[in-house]
Amino acid sequence: MNPIYEAMKTSVFERMSLAATQHGAVNLGQGFPDFGWPDEILDAAARALTEGSNQYAPSRGVPALREAVAAHYNRHFGQELDAGHVCVTSGATEALGAAILATVTPGDEVIIFTPAYDSYAPMIRRAGATPVEVALQPPAWRLEREALEAAVSPRTTAILFNNPHNPAGRLFDHDELKSLAATASEHDLIVISDEVWEHVLLDGRSFTPLATVPGMAERVIKIGSAGKIFSLTGWKVGWIVAAPELAAVAARAHQFLTFATAPNLQAAVAFGLNEGDAWIQPMRDRFQGARDRMTEGLRGAGFTVLAATSTYFLCVDLRASGVAIDDEGFAALAVEQAGVAVVPLSAFSERDPPHHLVRLCFGKKDETIDAGIAAMTKAKELLA
Repeated sequence: MNPIYEAMKTSVFERMSLAATQHGAVNLGQGFPDFGWPDEILDAAARALTEGSNQYAPSRGVPALREAVAAHYNRHFGQELDAGHVCVTSGATEALGAAILATVTPGDEVIIFTPAYDSYAPMIRRAGATPVEVALQPPAWRLEREALEAAVSPRTTAILFNNPHNPAGRLFDHDELKSLAATASEHDLIVISDEVWEHVLLDGRSFTPLATVPGMAERVIKIGSAGKIFSLTGWKVGWIVAAPELAAVAARAHQFLTFATAPNLQAAVAFGLNEGDAWIQPMRDRFQGARDRMTEGLRGAGFTVLAATSTYFLCVDLRASGVAIDDEGFAALAVEQAGVAVVPLSAFSERDPPHHLVRLCFGKKDETIDAGIAAMTKAKELLA
């Protein structure tokens, strides 16, 4: 068997979700919301299922969705895109896989910023390349130009960048984007920019696509997600957006991964992108209210909560909260004895990971958040 997968542990999200089910715990580990999707888009999917095609869609995506993705970014960010820039994929993780396979060759190196989404390193290795970690330091999680430059070698061909950042819940600023762009340009690197959280912004913040930074449009492969925009993570509809010559190569990798995505879901996402701009701010408001409720409750229980300005995740600093055990130990105790599943942040790094932070998903109903806070309080009391 392939040694990459033989040696691989079960995903931390799967592990903690299974533990939550086993112990009847509140699941604040895996990142899916239990509110926020618009009924109109569900109705559009249902109509497309009964009235539209249920056969193979074009591999690069139905034209209506590719055009809707391009129009969405033209409208929101002033980009000049058309359907030729877009390839629809079966979720953002598949888009990442296709982008990596299209970009790197055996022996290459790809820079990633840790803590990082746990699919990045295995997919880079499966392409025959080596992931090179650049550690972001809590609590600020800033991208430092010096650390990035130090990670570049003659074998570096790409940077895999995540903004807004999961699990830190941070939006990188313009100076950091310029630093990344300068490094990529100077060393002639492709940047795979995982921007799935681009609309899940809090406190009135605005997002800048990396491709809009001067000099980056021809070297960025953007990853987007309808699941994140519309709180429909189970639909697994994502996309790649890039210069046509880059998008075409990524589409060739995609065609032998999933080939195509359910046509009714593509039709519904096209409807949502074209008609749903008014849904975005209410979605942000709901997530911001959920973040504030969880943050206030956890701080009231004596936990130190790091700032979260995007995504639907926040991090708790166990050490600063007076918790003496590490993140894995706390996560095990919390799910088994207190009734709440959280994710240890050490699972998001391979080299010298932090062991004092856990991630919680606040994209939940009030009653779920309150139950989670009560269980976190119990976990802390068990360790007193």
